[in-house]
Amino acid sequence: MKRVRCPKCDNYIQFDETKYSEGQSLVFVCDQCKKQFAIRIGKTKLNAGTRREEVIDEREGLKDWGNVVAIENVFGYKQVIPLHEGDNLIGRRSKGTEVDIPIETNDPSMDRRHCILNVKRDKQGQIVYTLRDNNSITGTFVMNDLLGPKDRVRLEDGAIFTLGATSLILRAAENKE
Repeated sequence: MKRVRCPKCDNYIQFDETKYSEGQSLVFVCDQCKKQFAIRIGKTKLNAGTRREEVIDEREGLKDWGNVVAIENVFGYKQVIPLHEGDNLIGRRSKGTEVDIPIETNDPSMDRRHCILNVKRDKQGQIVYTLRDNNSITGTFVMNDLLGPKDRVRLEDGAIFTLGATSLILRAAENKE
C-alpha cells in the first residue's frame, strides 16, 4: 500500500499501487477537504515550490553529497532525502517550519528543528559529515549515545542516528579520487 498526501490539507490517502502500472496517472479526491488532485505512478515526488513533478533516483543524491534514509516505523514510512553542502537542518515536517531535511512523520518526540548535519570537503577533498543536536527536547542519539549540547560527532557511511523514535541512516557520497 502506498500513501499520497493531499496538497491542501495534508490528509493521507492510501491506495494499492500493485493494481496500476508505472507512468499511469491517478486522480484522487480528499475525504476531508474534497480537493481533487492527480499523481503519476513511479519514482516521482511533488516539488512544493513549483508544484511540478520531478523524477527522483534514490542513488542520485549519493553522487554529490550523499543522503539520509529514514527507517520506516509506526510513525512514518521509509524516506530517502538527499543532502547538500553546508548545514542540513533535520526535523519533523510541519507547514510553516523551514527545514532542509523534512522527515514526514507523526513522531511527537521529534522536534521540528531537531539536529544539524554539516557536510563539507576537508583539505584532502574527502567529504566529512558532522552531526550536532539543535537544542532538541528529546536529544539526538548516535549509535545509542546521547549527544551533549555542545557535542559534534563525525559520521561515516552507514552510521545510525536517532531523533525521538525515528532512526536515520547516513548514506555517504562516493568520494572522487
